[in-house]
Amino acid sequence: MSFLFNLARPFLMGMDPEQAHGATIAGLRVMPARAPQKDDPRLAVEAFGLRFPNPVGMAAGFDKHGEVPDALLGLGFGFTEVGTITPRPQPGNPKPRLFRLTEDEGVINRFGFNSEGHAAAHRRLTARGARAGIVGVNVGANKDAVDRAADYVAGVTAFADVASYFTINISSPNTPGLRDLQQAAALDDLLAKVLDARDAAAEKHGRKPVLLKIAPDLAIEDLDDVVRVSRARAIDGMIVSNTTITRPASLRSALSKETGGLSGRPLFRLATQVLAQTFQRVEGQFPLIGAGGIESADTAFAKFEAGATLVQVYSAMVYRGPQLVNDIKRGLPGCIARGGYARLSDAVGAKAADWAAGKA
Repeated sequence: MSFLFNLARPFLMGMDPEQAHGATIAGLRVMPARAPQKDDPRLAVEAFGLRFPNPVGMAAGFDKHGEVPDALLGLGFGFTEVGTITPRPQPGNPKPRLFRLTEDEGVINRFGFNSEGHAAAHRRLTARGARAGIVGVNVGANKDAVDRAADYVAGVTAFADVASYFTINISSPNTPGLRDLQQAAALDDLLAKVLDARDAAAEKHGRKPVLLKIAPDLAIEDLDDVVRVSRARAIDGMIVSNTTITRPASLRSALSKETGGLSGRPLFRLATQVLAQTFQRVEGQFPLIGAGGIESADTAFAKFEAGATLVQVYSAMVYRGPQLVNDIKRGLPGCIARGGYARLSDAVGAKAADWAAGKA
């Protein structure tokens, strides 16, 4: 697969980014099914009541419609997350809406939850049958929803039979008003309803972990509220973080002024600092998934030292290709040894104080 990507890379990079992404999904869809190679047992992680063969996952946004989860697992990911999926199909924002910041190895998107809807994604995930592998489902609300909480409840209900876990995405910057759900009262109401729906489906389909994905742009007092509500409601974990609406002064690309969420290398320091600040506030009550700017074993390991138990990648795949996941996995044992840790779990949060204070 890496060889094929290297051959195709000049053509993909010459295409419109969204067309290139569609071509990549099409290629994965026809790729012969294969089981991933056995992972180093030192990389196995238990979290949220699930056993992950390795801690490197594909973030939501790549496989929006649940088309290629098994192809991604075959590439070596320890888990993958499909979505964001909305109840009804919706086209998302007008094109163009995806931009490569090549000079910065970043990406800006303003997709706006383009989704084929619950029914189409559920058919695909049902067709997986009893195949092994952890596949999370990231659920969202339709742009025109009158009751957004009801849309999230509908997502949990619809996918309870096929999801390994759920992610409640209230942190995309591309749906007007969505991030307002991170405010304490709205979040408390949302989580109460979502967890009730999860528990109602648990007798038939088993208890599925519920994770909350947050923005890196929260003020400290708002992060305090998000963590307080999440702990009080006893969710299973958080993903830190989604894309940012901020623009670092270091950006060189002319496309950096485009509206939307910024991801990739320019997001790394902000997302990792917020991860560490979240870790400090969670106080071990539930695990965290670190996302944002991971492009190597070293940057992945920084997320663990900042407080992550698992990590997710996406944007760096645009520049590094599918070999990224195996490069990270091959490099992690060396990172563990150089850090003086006996195992990966020993590194989790070891440098959270430095990252949270901006000293790492």
